[in-house]
Amino acid sequence: MSRTDHGVGAAGSTTLAPVDTGLVAAIEAVGAAVGTRATDRLAAAHDASHYLLTPLAVVTPTDVGEVARVMAAARAAGASVTFRSGGTSLSGQAGTDQLLIDTRHHFRRIDVLDGGERVRAQPGATVRAVNARLARHGRKLGPDPASEIACTIGGVIANNSSGMSCGTHANAYRTLESAVLVLPSGTVIDTGAPDAAGRFATAEPKIHAGLITLRDRIRSDPASVGTLRTLHAIKNTMGYGLNSFLDHEEPLDILTHLIVGSEGTLAFVAQATFRTLPVKPNLATGLLMFANLSDATAALPALVEAGFATIELLDAASLRVAQHDPEATAELTGLVVVDHAALLVEFQEESADTLGVRTAAAALVLAGLPLVQPATLTTDAATRAQLWHIRKGLFTAVAGARPSGTTALLEDIAVPVERLGETCELLIEMFDRYGYQGSVIFGHAKDGNIHFLINEQFDDAEKLARYEAFTEDMVALVLAQGGTLKAEHGTGRIMAPFVHRQYGDELYEVMWEVKRLIDPGMTLNPGVLLTDDPQAHTRHLKTAPTVESEVDRCVECGYCEPVCPSKDVTLTPRERIVLRRELQRARDRGDDQLARTLEQEYGYDGVQTCAVDGMCQTACPVLINTGDLVRRLRNENQNAVAQAGWNLAAKQWDAISTIGGVALSVAKAVPIALPALATKVGRGILGDDIVPLYSHDLPGGGERRRVITATEPVAVFFSSCTNTMFGPIGGDGVAESFLRLCERAGVQVATPDDLTSLCCGTPWKSKGLSDGYRTMTDRVAASLARATDGGRLPVVCDASSCTEGLQVLLEAADQADVTVVDAVAFIDEHVLPHLPAGEKVASVTVHPTCSSTHLGINPALTRVAAAAAERVVVPEDWGCCGFAGDRGMLHPELTRAATRPEAADVEAAASDVHASLNRTCELGMTRATGRPYRHILQVLDDTLTEAAT
Repeated sequence: MSRTDHGVGAAGSTTLAPVDTGLVAAIEAVGAAVGTRATDRLAAAHDASHYLLTPLAVVTPTDVGEVARVMAAARAAGASVTFRSGGTSLSGQAGTDQLLIDTRHHFRRIDVLDGGERVRAQPGATVRAVNARLARHGRKLGPDPASEIACTIGGVIANNSSGMSCGTHANAYRTLESAVLVLPSGTVIDTGAPDAAGRFATAEPKIHAGLITLRDRIRSDPASVGTLRTLHAIKNTMGYGLNSFLDHEEPLDILTHLIVGSEGTLAFVAQATFRTLPVKPNLATGLLMFANLSDATAALPALVEAGFATIELLDAASLRVAQHDPEATAELTGLVVVDHAALLVEFQEESADTLGVRTAAAALVLAGLPLVQPATLTTDAATRAQLWHIRKGLFTAVAGARPSGTTALLEDIAVPVERLGETCELLIEMFDRYGYQGSVIFGHAKDGNIHFLINEQFDDAEKLARYEAFTEDMVALVLAQGGTLKAEHGTGRIMAPFVHRQYGDELYEVMWEVKRLIDPGMTLNPGVLLTDDPQAHTRHLKTAPTVESEVDRCVECGYCEPVCPSKDVTLTPRERIVLRRELQRARDRGDDQLARTLEQEYGYDGVQTCAVDGMCQTACPVLINTGDLVRRLRNENQNAVAQAGWNLAAKQWDAISTIGGVALSVAKAVPIALPALATKVGRGILGDDIVPLYSHDLPGGGERRRVITATEPVAVFFSSCTNTMFGPIGGDGVAESFLRLCERAGVQVATPDDLTSLCCGTPWKSKGLSDGYRTMTDRVAASLARATDGGRLPVVCDASSCTEGLQVLLEAADQADVTVVDAVAFIDEHVLPHLPAGEKVASVTVHPTCSSTHLGINPALTRVAAAAAERVVVPEDWGCCGFAGDRGMLHPELTRAATRPEAADVEAAASDVHASLNRTCELGMTRATGRPYRHILQVLDDTLTEAAT
């Protein structure tokens, strides 16, 4: 079965390989969900790497047993399988033209053990999610990859992830305690079980004996031992981790650690348990500026000795790029960069006293360095954030600005620290020689680990030849420096042809013996990590056709996916973008059938179920809001009748919003079957993206908004029309609560004189109804210009999505001088300090919204909540509810999928009260949890009312 049932087939396609119906039937026979639509396959073909392979099918198993059965069915059918979780890997290890097994959707469980000393997680859990649960215990994972927002535990193990501060002492290999493994044979082993060693020997005697033989073979060869010790003294993810045979005696321990860095070629890791590290909250950061790379790298021994936890290198090209970063410091922007280089350094300590001792001692070290600017170590959080933004934004600044149609390649290597300077200089010479303009070098200087980025156009034969020649020279350079060709990103496809040159004949043959021993049928991820094809790194290369301005700069990193509310029901932002590229590719190739199929499937998957909430932009390193694309597509799909109808509604909004509220009140008063049946019939005739579905959890209508005046108002109150359409739960609604709170604090506010006819414009903008949006924009802009006295007074809105909508509307009207503030932020700053103490409730669970996140007011939400409750709970799995105005009524499946993880957190918290700061989000969360959600200002108002009585 497919992920959705809204699609059509791709029969007749001239470029998409036909579906193997026999293979699909075999997989479905074991109970697994199989996606075979063009949309399913092409969306999954893309990951963060520069390789592109289209799977025959995408399998989404629900548990370990299902994975084992799918592997067995694939093996019997002669098909191979590849595991995909976060899709953030850069080396091509998570793509296949066979079966792709999605291990993200149903494998996200996280269990904190022993007060945070250990943590057990499934492969689909992101590093950020795991660390969020550990944070309350003052602990964190050892691996700290820059992609932590989206990379998952499965990838952390598969690639032996490290990062900026963990080096080789706290990477995945060093901190993994045990794992639940599914071997190619179907054997499932929990390596942490007390009897695991005996069960392994009994279940897999050949593998057990073979590992012993290989262990003894390696240990008896001094050359092999020496090579492994040397290469694993620095960061190294090339080939299999044969150091496992040196570090461990028992076959099961060897196997467990061989799996780390094996890139899904030896086993499926269904669950992993890690030893964690303490979080060191006391930090001091500085950017040390040197005249050249030689001076910067020469300073490394002294800085390492001083105890800096992180030392990040930025070359001259990086500094020039960073100078354009909006967060760049004055010291950086004022520098005339020639051959300069910088080291971003940071102390991380458990106590303020220890940090003080460190920084005092470091002052002498820094004074002895040949710096071109005075060294400053800052503990200021804002300045530190600026400095790290500069470093972390380098890749995206270069990749996002690349010429349209090119692909960004981020490579990583490691060399002994003493050879880092020379290696960087030689790389820069290579960039110039091969014409790679704008390439940057940055990375973890403390570990001799650097990243460099180039942009290439793979559909140009001459440029492909350039890339091949550059790669050959780069390999020769790194090996001559005693380095490793892959330090952190995994061997993948890009370096598989060079594993032999990295290790030599003997160890290379041992690696093949490992593969043949554990996966004799070559079922798992063939062509990755090991290959007989010397040109494998230049096959299946991804091209990026120019498509649309909104999304062309996308690097397909996948950072957007965890925050997307539709990720578990249809598509993610990355998938929406890559399918637009695939549609263009089909058109360019003249595959009209495939193009039509993708267009048809995209209607529901890509457009209808997008919440256009913009949460993707909060995670996107190049700041793409996929909602902008979807809104434009909706606009292009709107017909003249819809445009005219909604334009008329904008002109008559007072009556329309009132009628909407009355209709809900009538529906609430009659038996549920009547309005539910009526809307179902309407959806059947007009479509489920036009007629909302009525359900019993919807409230009756609210009251018409009040117009109020004041003698000396300090703000203009813009109450949301959603309060008219959807009546409140308990009390008389957020607008009245806001006014009472202001009155108690002696704060006067007034409303526009035509408030009842105004709206923030979001209903029109989100649906792509441009005519009505222009009408409402003109009306609101003129009204607020009068009401605010030309922008002298701020506008305060009592629904976060409407606050954001007003900001966007006024910007479109070229009235940026009018300030719009959310009511929660206004109460937090201007009212809360003047309120008496209330009768706090015991606990409140709050739901931040996508809009409150965009507005940056989530801290204000928690402060207001803390004034109303003794305990404030923000669910760790909170995210956009997907209600998105009326989207939750048009497509309830969207809200149901988006809220499922947060609903579980809400259930566990068992708070007395539940609140948010946006009416439709309150409806969505009420529906998701079965608990009544109100606006947090209503809750605060109630505590004062109770205290007064």
